[in-house]
Amino acid sequence: MIILGIILLIIGLLTGIGILWTIGIILVAIGLILWVLGLLGHAVGGRRHYW
Repeated sequence: MIILGIILLIIGLLTGIGILWTIGIILVAIGLILWVLGLLGHAVGGRRHYW
């Protein structure tokens, strides 16, 4: 999710399409939150680890 968000951020930046930039930021933020929760040992979506 983080990688997809970064790809969308880059594409949005290069093409000037604002919606891709916005979706990219949202995906990166959600990915980072899930990653941190997984590191802290919280079950995310029924899983102990989030990759």
